[in-house]
Amino acid sequence: MKEKEHIRVLIADDHAIVREGLKQILADTPNIVVTGEAEHGAAAVQLARHAQAEVLLLDISMPDRNGIDVLKQLRKETPALAVLMLSMHREDQYAVRALKAGAAGYLNKQSAPAELVDAIRQVASGRKYVSPEVAQELANQVSDDRDALLHETLSDREFQTLRMIASGMAVSEIAAELMLSVKTVSMYRSRLLAKMKLRHNAELTHYAIKHRLVE
Repeated sequence: MKEKEHIRVLIADDHAIVREGLKQILADTPNIVVTGEAEHGAAAVQLARHAQAEVLLLDISMPDRNGIDVLKQLRKETPALAVLMLSMHREDQYAVRALKAGAAGYLNKQSAPAELVDAIRQVASGRKYVSPEVAQELANQVSDDRDALLHETLSDREFQTLRMIASGMAVSEIAAELMLSVKTVSMYRSRLLAKMKLRHNAELTHYAIKHRLVE
């Protein structure tokens, strides 16, 4: 596909300093212009609905909604918009889940500015952007000689709940952050414990640390 003369980009990140940094990088880049920004998931969805753009840079850790949830809604409402996920999490934690949910690419926030620009140009042209780290993780997950890890059987919400519990958060705290009921979060906890054949939070936390699912 022919590269567009001007690539219009939206930025959704809850940290103002990150948004400013991204805008500065792109301001110095020919043919890429930032046309809107949002500081939480709901605002990102509204922005995508009304702003004309080719690419959305979406933080995976938003204060009101998980970026994967926002991504799934955007894929239904604005399928032509290429969503490039940005995250501080390592590629083996969320990259494959993001791609399966419809992301055009996944980029670690520690990546070099040149890689960001290359990723934007690539997804704007209709292609997927996969870094060497994400490519390796994809290869790991489809390798015939590696059994699937238990946490890879979890739904996105169950996986998110696992990471939050392993980080030391109580069910009530998780419910407040995710804007869900305590009963719903408890259900996710019960499901993930059953799927992973774990008995309690201590075993869950040990598993998460062993597999580097929490920083």
